[in-house]
Amino acid sequence: MPRRRKLALPLLAAALAIPLAACGGSKSAATSSSSTGSSKPASLTVLAAASLTDVFNAEGKAYEKAHPGTTIKFSYAGSQELAAQVGQGAPADVLVTADTKTMDGLKSDTRTPTIIAKNRLTIVTAPGNPKKITSLADLAKPGLKVDLAAPQVPVGNYGAKVLQEQHLNVKPVSLETNVRAVLTKVELGEADAGIVYITDAESAKGKVATVTIPDAQNAIASYPAATLNTSKDASAAASFVAFLSSAQGQQILRSYGFQQP
Repeated sequence: MPRRRKLALPLLAAALAIPLAACGGSKSAATSSSSTGSSKPASLTVLAAASLTDVFNAEGKAYEKAHPGTTIKFSYAGSQELAAQVGQGAPADVLVTADTKTMDGLKSDTRTPTIIAKNRLTIVTAPGNPKKITSLADLAKPGLKVDLAAPQVPVGNYGAKVLQEQHLNVKPVSLETNVRAVLTKVELGEADAGIVYITDAESAKGKVATVTIPDAQNAIASYPAATLNTSKDASAAASFVAFLSSAQGQQILRSYGFQQP
């Protein structure tokens, strides 16, 4: 009888240990699964070219919806102004410019950039095109008030190049710090015409008329996006940059008239 008790006790202990071990394993798996499925809330600041204003407001809402608890704040300006802000150490997480030249000048401040979209130029005039502008050549007509962005601004640089390639001497009434300022001058009647991106003209539909610049005379603008080295949440910043290249992010860009990268 004593011998049977000695054998029974180890068997009973082993039997009790099995369900306890199973419970412990189940808890560990559940914890792991929960951790994998959760997304950490974040607060991001994105410096973006002025021509991205409307589409990035939409991108931000879509990203926040897909990442509950995350908030994105956008700061829009000409790419050259954004570069200056980065150089001065402005607190931000992501930079998106309207040209690769500006981004390339900030290699020491960013991670590897990704081209997220492309754009083209167009001529904008007052509704109805009262000055009867039909081509780039018309912008050189005496007495016509043409507004352009400054050469340091990507759209200004692109515009200057297409005019030079057509051997046109256009004297602007003023040089703006970003593309939206050019658009506003034409909308307000302070200029007869201006050169902006196709997407900006689309955003002012009904307030301006457009004159197409043929592809052979046009310029292609590329938009690179990159995580800033100073970001306090590089993982979340990289996630937003990746979202811009995702199927959903690209669909939003297309819906606002931007072209595939």
